[in-house]
Amino acid sequence: MSTVLTQNFRRRQDHFEPEDLDPQEQRRLRGLLEQIDYAAFVANREVIGQTLSRVDVGTFQKLAVLTAGARARWAAEAVRLGESGSPATPDQTARLTAARSAYEELAEAYEALRRMVERGYISLR
Repeated sequence: MSTVLTQNFRRRQDHFEPEDLDPQEQRRLRGLLEQIDYAAFVANREVIGQTLSRVDVGTFQKLAVLTAGARARWAAEAVRLGESGSPATPDQTARLTAARSAYEELAEAYEALRRMVERGYISLR
């Protein structure tokens, strides 16, 4: 079973691939699976395309700036903790965790939006 590395975690590919089918049955099964994949593509294109119809290059730029700011805040918080020289308190750790979480969520959203464009679910204006 293969895995796909995303920004912060591995996503397992769990598609079943039977090996003991005769060639004709394998072709039939591949055809059915292509129909399923195409149905998912059409559904994604329709639903995501309608929901995110106003996305353009400027949207990506704004999201990239927002993500960079969150990353900088996370790093700055870590540097502040390191420079203090004392053990981190639970409140400081919670702030650091919140900053990291904000950055990771924004980075994942950016990558997901980019994949949506790449796969043709969204057309940029």
